[in-house]
Amino acid sequence: MKRTAKVERKTTETNILVEMQLDGEGRADIDTTIPFLDHMLTLFAKHGLFDVMVRGQGDTHVDYHHLVEDLGICFGDVIKEALVGKEGIGRYGSAVVPMDESLCLVSLDLSGRPYLVFKADFDHRTVKDFDPIICEEFFKALCDHAGITLHINVMYGRNPHHMIEAVFKAFARSLRKACAVDDRISGVMSTKGTL
Repeated sequence: MKRTAKVERKTTETNILVEMQLDGEGRADIDTTIPFLDHMLTLFAKHGLFDVMVRGQGDTHVDYHHLVEDLGICFGDVIKEALVGKEGIGRYGSAVVPMDESLCLVSLDLSGRPYLVFKADFDHRTVKDFDPIICEEFFKALCDHAGITLHINVMYGRNPHHMIEAVFKAFARSLRKACAVDDRISGVMSTKGTL
């Protein structure tokens, strides 16, 4: 059985639809109206081997903040829903990904306890008109809604595009490992019997 979910969110600021299949092939159909974010979410799908469809619109004439944060909310909700009861999953995932001069380490736990550590120094540099620091808001919202403990550490880098690309690839690969089903696991990976 394929683990899938669909989430819609409509507010006065944003209108979003996210569909995700955890056991996919890395297919992406992404349109958030923010080209750089579309690129990052496409990388996320490819490196996580998730099939992802996203439609997002928002008050980007004001700022990208509302749309990016609300997309994080939707991704958190869709991941949580697709994981259902978390039976048989590895729970933990970690990856180190280089992107040219940048290196990122991501570790996560599908614990049910939301917590984010986000360490990256972009030195106030942007990618075209996209401020990469807003990615922290995306991951904070995602963690809060999916119940993920997530540590993102950009260890070094100069180019903000490369730094954020390493983040999304490392997150995708970590999440893929944590979501992977292991037939040897009975119930959930916790001595408490619940996650």
